[in-house]
Amino acid sequence: MITLTEQAVSKVDELISAEGDEGLALRVAVRPGGCSGFSYEMFFDTDRAADDMVKRFGDVEVVVDPASAQLLEGATLDYKDGLQDAGFAIDNPNAQRTCGCGQSFS
Repeated sequence: MITLTEQAVSKVDELISAEGDEGLALRVAVRPGGCSGFSYEMFFDTDRAADDMVKRFGDVEVVVDPASAQLLEGATLDYKDGLQDAGFAIDNPNAQRTCGCGQSFS
């Protein structure tokens, strides 16, 4: 299952607070598509399936479906706020190849 850095937890917590719905969780998924075969998807969600994997990082709850969890094992979600590389980024040791935009992998 994916882990979050302190910076990512802080930013996700800030974004959830701005939404005003404390029942929201960050759903991280891997979907077919993108220029390298798979792409990452992240969004806030209140739905939970019976087989979803759930992990808490402080006040932030992360939800991953079982198929995505296999592809995200050992991955880390980070957040950077700088002039370069600003935003969320996933470092995934399972990715054998990534595209130039960094949004898809195989």
